[in-house]
Amino acid sequence: MRGVSRMGLWAIGDIHGCLRPLERLIEKISPGEGDKLIFLGDYIDRGPDSKGVVDFLIHLSKRVQCVFLRGNHEQMLLDVVDNNDDIFLWNLNGAQATIRSYGNLLELETSEEHMNFYRNTKYYHIEGNYLFVHGGVRPNVLINRQEPRDLIWIREEFIRKRHNLGFIVIFGHTPFEDVYKDADKIGIDTGCVYGGKLTAIELKMGTVVQEVCSNV
Repeated sequence: MRGVSRMGLWAIGDIHGCLRPLERLIEKISPGEGDKLIFLGDYIDRGPDSKGVVDFLIHLSKRVQCVFLRGNHEQMLLDVVDNNDDIFLWNLNGAQATIRSYGNLLELETSEEHMNFYRNTKYYHIEGNYLFVHGGVRPNVLINRQEPRDLIWIREEFIRKRHNLGFIVIFGHTPFEDVYKDADKIGIDTGCVYGGKLTAIELKMGTVVQEVCSNV
């Protein structure tokens, strides 16, 4: 299945260091000139090759238009490296897998290209009627009034309620067995790092492309 869509608007869910499924998914999509790929964050932690994932995404962005959103895992990394936060919370969420992929924490901290990638991630992106975000939004709060922490961490309060922001929200962060669709939101974290699938959705046509992640 090559060349699924030209001029496509794609969203890609949580990758979590799973390089091989990511490579296979992008090969299936076969993006080209005119396509835009919006990655919803959580590129790192838990899976075996966070460094390889970021290398792949940096190189992909040189030939395809990409938007990279910030997930809570990128935020935890930045809190440790840039803000000197204690590493405890990040360790609870898979930091050591990421650090191992770089060799050690110093190698990560001194990788200018990779640290620029993490620092330049966005909390949200708007494209037409779609609002792309990692975690979700706090209902009934204008997007420019949202707390950054909510955009990357919120779960149940967002999922269970209508948000009333006038967009269809495309989000990751909360894993589902398959694509989650509601009237005002679509969730595409399908648990790749847990043996589920890595999911991409093309929003103009509604095409869903998935890669099984049993062998990450």
